[in-house]
Amino acid sequence: MTAEAGLPDTLRDLPGWAPDAVELADLELLLAGVYRPLTGFLGSFDAAMVIAGGRLADGTPWPVPVTLAVPEELTAHERIVLQDPEGVPLAVLEVAEAWQDPTSQGWRLAGPLEALRSPAHGPFHSLRRRPDELDPVDGPLLAVATREPLHRRQLGQIRQVAERLGAQVLVLPLLSGEHDEWLVRALLGVRKELPDGTRIIPVPLPLRGDAAGHDADRDLLLRAHVAAAYGATHLLAEQEMEGTAIPVVVPEPWAYDADVEVWRPVARIEPDHVQAELTAERLGELLDAGEPVPDWYTPPAVAAELARARPPKHSRGVTVFFTGLSGSGKSTVARGLADALVERGGRTVTLLDGDVVRRMLSAGLTFSKADRDLNIRRIGFVAAEITRHGGVAICAPIAPYAATRAQVRRMVSAAGDFILVHVSTPLEECERRDRKGLYAKARAGLIPEFTGISDPYEVPDDADLTLDTSAMTPDEAVGRVLELLVAGGWLRTE
Repeated sequence: MTAEAGLPDTLRDLPGWAPDAVELADLELLLAGVYRPLTGFLGSFDAAMVIAGGRLADGTPWPVPVTLAVPEELTAHERIVLQDPEGVPLAVLEVAEAWQDPTSQGWRLAGPLEALRSPAHGPFHSLRRRPDELDPVDGPLLAVATREPLHRRQLGQIRQVAERLGAQVLVLPLLSGEHDEWLVRALLGVRKELPDGTRIIPVPLPLRGDAAGHDADRDLLLRAHVAAAYGATHLLAEQEMEGTAIPVVVPEPWAYDADVEVWRPVARIEPDHVQAELTAERLGELLDAGEPVPDWYTPPAVAAELARARPPKHSRGVTVFFTGLSGSGKSTVARGLADALVERGGRTVTLLDGDVVRRMLSAGLTFSKADRDLNIRRIGFVAAEITRHGGVAICAPIAPYAATRAQVRRMVSAAGDFILVHVSTPLEECERRDRKGLYAKARAGLIPEFTGISDPYEVPDDADLTLDTSAMTPDEAVGRVLELLVAGGWLRTE
């Protein structure tokens, strides 16, 4: 697509492109000077050197590849306008290299950037600052770059380290693009428990890759670089690391002294008075059950934000996503589940049946693989919004492709919970039930790319529940799903 008409004449006819969430964060930090010495997205040689050895081609240490993925059709252009998700132009990329990623085979563009305007998206944007907008600090500055709220242990450690260094404190909430508002609110809520003069400046720095592919060491190196760009002289972290842009300070261990009911260094506590800290699993259990987080563990302001970010399961939004062949019975079970939930009451229920969505949301789409994927992504988007607002979304498309189902799972999981139900009724039974004669037409070659006949159905290996409706009644199948919802805490026991 072309850039918006409000641009100068010299830029108006340039193609426009909206980067993904990580790339958009990289763009903001590039334009703000946080990523110096980088002035734009990396080319193939620099990216390969960074991945292989953590250095740019000229030998400069750099922890992560900062690249821009684009469709192949954009690789023929010399200049590209980069936009935010709403189409607001942010910068012009002067294309120095178009290259193909050897791992994904996707296309990348490299080159310097010309800023058009500062990004203005995301919650608490008014708190964000460029490094050159900050007054310099006289003396040491301790940075706390965090993706998690600060509980009583961390607050005590920060005060201790800051006092030892004679340092002021800079808290950098690292924004991931999802639920950032609760993290910033939680940190603002404990500002009075931090040293006087502490500044809180949100920074867009999502984790790269999934949990399995995330490199904690490189993330720490990048956090140190970002902290240094904001003038920090030290970075507080849980592990030591060499080669960081600024020294990493690891605080001494603290624990809760159950005898005097305060947090303090473990070395000052009698061993039998050390109370075990809440594990992440136990904290999650308390929140899922709607039970209070104990005051000895975290301040009330943080506990309130944790509860908002992770409501109890019985009131949390959830998507129940049925997948299976045409005629498998998934629509019948989905409708039965919707009726059963409405009868129980207490939850807002929305049924997104495949055929209905096709008529109302995806009219005009064909049954090509691209259009089928787009139809499923549309269902996922609507389900995610329903889930985000605490409702129950029940979806019943065929959804034959594992990659598209995984995309929907990620989309919904960013807003709430996701349950995948595979209706595994055998193909022979689905054909026997076929009232529309679709299977017969597909076998006769009248319907191309028909799932199960001329196009594959990729059986899920990540289903939370599998139902074969040839071996059970619809009521029994609905009962199985209800049992799963009750066992998982999404429904109360009647």
